Amino acid sequence: MQSYIDIFINGYKGYAGYLWNDITHPTWNSYFYWLILVSLFFLVLEVVIPWRKKQPVLRKDFWLDVFYMFFNFFLFSLIIYNAASDVVVNLFNNGIMGIFGGFDLQAMNPMNNWPIWAILITGFFIRDFVQWWVHRLLHKSDRLWEFHKVHHSVEEMGFAAHLRYHWMENIVYRTLEYIPLALLGIGLHDFFIIHIFTLAWGHYNHANISIDSKITGGIFGGLLGIIAGFGLADIHLLSDPTLIMSLGVVVLFILIGVFVLSPIMKKFFNSPEMHIWHHSYNLPEDRRSGVNFGLTLAIWDYIFGTAYIPEDGREIRLGFPGIEEFPHGFVGQNLNGFSGK
Repeated sequence: MQSYIDIFINGYKGYAGYLWNDITHPTWNSYFYWLILVSLFFLVLEVVIPWRKKQPVLRKDFWLDVFYMFFNFFLFSLIIYNAASDVVVNLFNNGIMGIFGGFDLQAMNPMNNWPIWAILITGFFIRDFVQWWVHRLLHKSDRLWEFHKVHHSVEEMGFAAHLRYHWMENIVYRTLEYIPLALLGIGLHDFFIIHIFTLAWGHYNHANISIDSKITGGIFGGLLGIIAGFGLADIHLLSDPTLIMSLGVVVLFILIGVFVLSPIMKKFFNSPEMHIWHHSYNLPEDRRSGVNFGLTLAIWDYIFGTAYIPEDGREIRLGFPGIEEFPHGFVGQNLNGFSGK
């Protein structure tokens, strides 16, 4: 047992040192600054093209949500992955070795020989699928719902509300999410890439904006074009391309996104128009346990019959019955759920 504790502590310390270096020596791979850049990007969009035009830019609880962003994104989300995944892999290896002997999960993982793009896509879909089920569990379980209420205590929606959630969600949510990724050998660097993409899409889902699917399709196509045209993620669409050729690929993919992908964007990916109903105060009696559980992808809700967009939800009331008595500060919210309910 002591060895597993040491593994966890060493993983925690290792990432803590990495994070401090990330902050003090910024590069294009500095995830601390990516959080800031992504947040500023959506803040500007909320100022320029607000969906709810009467809602203030510095809406109710804006600064509380900004604090939650940094608290949950770094202290509990990223650090725990590095420490917990080391423990999971070692537990699995030791358990299998005790039965069969000589087993090394990381060495025998077939994904070791996969190109980076295949690892990222596989990791993303598995993570999002697990997240969907855990999210549904947070609504189904009365005990876990007391913790999840923190996220649903948002009364005016904005991008920063994405990371307002109880610290206990990380213990339940992240553990169940990280175990399959760790067992598949998804490394910390791979996880960060997935994490930044889902961070941006989560900000988008909660943002006070509404964007035409042709624009989101074009943006998504452009991202794919950059990856393909410039040989990123082990994708080499062109052999010895010139800059003009690479830019041509980007433009081609943008056009594909606008004219081909746009009709399915809001069926495949989550959106503010869909996610706002997940936060609705008033839900039909037959859907009291929630709707639209998807985080990045919307397909799971359409597959499992939990998709719900009855009308334009721009001005609907947010929260849950009893929100009036719910704590308004960080400490009170994060003590909620421990009262034996």
